[in-house]
Amino acid sequence: MHPNDPNSSATLSVRLPSRVKSDLGRLARATKRTRSYLAGEAIEAFVAREFEIVEGIERGLADMHAGRVVPHHQVVAEMRQIIKAAKGTTKDAK
Repeated sequence: MHPNDPNSSATLSVRLPSRVKSDLGRLARATKRTRSYLAGEAIEAFVAREFEIVEGIERGLADMHAGRVVPHHQVVAEMRQIIKAAKGTTKDAK
């Protein structure tokens, strides 16, 4: 079994609250899937989402360290201009 083989799998034991295990069983029956399959899908989605978050934070920190930032006061001023323009557009549309 090679970790990069898309067909490989490994076993993981997870402790769940009884209610979650019961709900997972109900969902498995309703979807005609196994609890293991659903738990694996959920964990895979969770890990992918968390990696996206962590990688985004790492990119942001790299930008900050490289000086690729916009000062807070500049962002606030630009947002106020956008809001002011949007409010003016709304009034004109009426």
